[in-house]
Amino acid sequence: GLSGIGAGAHLRMQCPEKSFAILEGRAAMGGTWDLFRYPGIRSDSDMYTLGYRFRPWTDPKAIADGPAILKYIRETAEEFNLDKKIRYHHQVRLASWSSDEARWTVEAEVGEEKSLARLTCNFLYLCTGYYDYENGYTPEWPGTERFRGRIIHPQKWDENLDYAGRRVVVIGSGATAVTLVPALAEKAAHVTMLQRSPTYVIARPSQDKIANFLRAVLPSRAAYAIARWKNVLLGMFFYNLSRKRPSAMKRLIANGVKKNLGEDYDLRHFTPHYNPWDQRLCLVPDSDLFKAISEGKASIVTDRIEAFTETGIKLKSGGRLEADIIVTATGLVLKLMAGLELVVDGRPVDLSKTMAYKGMMYSDVPNAASAFGYTNASWTLKCDLTAEYVCRLLKYMDERGYDICAPRANDPTVKPEPVLDFNSSYVLRALDTLPKQGSKTPWRLHQNYVKDIGLLRYGRVDDGAMEFKKSVRKTESV
Repeated sequence: GLSGIGAGAHLRMQCPEKSFAILEGRAAMGGTWDLFRYPGIRSDSDMYTLGYRFRPWTDPKAIADGPAILKYIRETAEEFNLDKKIRYHHQVRLASWSSDEARWTVEAEVGEEKSLARLTCNFLYLCTGYYDYENGYTPEWPGTERFRGRIIHPQKWDENLDYAGRRVVVIGSGATAVTLVPALAEKAAHVTMLQRSPTYVIARPSQDKIANFLRAVLPSRAAYAIARWKNVLLGMFFYNLSRKRPSAMKRLIANGVKKNLGEDYDLRHFTPHYNPWDQRLCLVPDSDLFKAISEGKASIVTDRIEAFTETGIKLKSGGRLEADIIVTATGLVLKLMAGLELVVDGRPVDLSKTMAYKGMMYSDVPNAASAFGYTNASWTLKCDLTAEYVCRLLKYMDERGYDICAPRANDPTVKPEPVLDFNSSYVLRALDTLPKQGSKTPWRLHQNYVKDIGLLRYGRVDDGAMEFKKSVRKTESV
């Protein structure tokens, strides 16, 4: 995916002498952008920040669709000759660390026959994303077996599904739902978005006029850098406004909805009970969701499900929604490291008992890093910085002859806290399984790109929390 190909490109650029392999559990590269095939699939972040820092995004559309993003990933892999480094159908199940040998032994199931492959490495870099690729989240509702139509989860979309002229109900109000509704509405008889609770939705042009102007008058890299920083700073401004003056941000979002749907529209469908950025905002390019509603092709119902019926859904309010197809856009199952088991010197690692170091490593887990993006900005911003830091760390160890590095949470003044200050359902369902963050740097997750540049790109590698060692066995052999 984006993280793994980005990591490989950074290694090519900064550590060209290193040998590495990229293990991919599926049959193709692209991660999310190859897995998800539902209608309208697109990014909810602009590509000037979701794209790599080192490779300009040149498509006129800033809010890009899935195939365009997948093409960008594949072209990046080709440019850095990474396609030959990828071993497909390698589903990693176990990674075991030996301090004596200063190396990881990685076990993967290969192919449909699930034969065992064993690889060893000095450093393990986990770029597996944050959710379960096998199954999305689907609540249990009474009567689903009675429904005579088709029930489908977007993560398992059937590209042969014919929804033309059909009545479709999309259950959910997150990024997937607001993407699906206008896309399905182009052919369906009618699409109803059934939400248990509303989400903040903002409209934005799919094309960034300023970025396109800059690209017309400046060299590609200069234009990309300026557009990227413009969008980073704008994103930070609106996030901080949401935190410091939530009522002002609420009014701003509400005014945007009124502008698109008219003064008479019932705003309760777009007025959540929480403050902006307590959960991620939903972005709709070119007001496509609002246009589908205005044209009568789509509608929103805010209610709870009592039960499925033969012909649709019965609501708690007593109402009914008739449907031929029901799409359960009810979210993801959060799953760090694709569920692989980490073992350090014979002891299984319980991630919930660890503390996240700089948002990318785990206390007492040697020679391992993990790519995990921002919750309040584009995923790749943080993953780019993490890959840069991993390369800095590897070069630092080589220059000083170290074989082992491990973050140690030895400062008694650092207090553990939940790793994510985010109340999205998929986070809350998994919060007990996640590592903790600390009350101060380097254990604190800033969720701030500018601060992380200082910490990861320019901060000290030997910061007192990272312990470096030479392998006992290697020392003896010398």
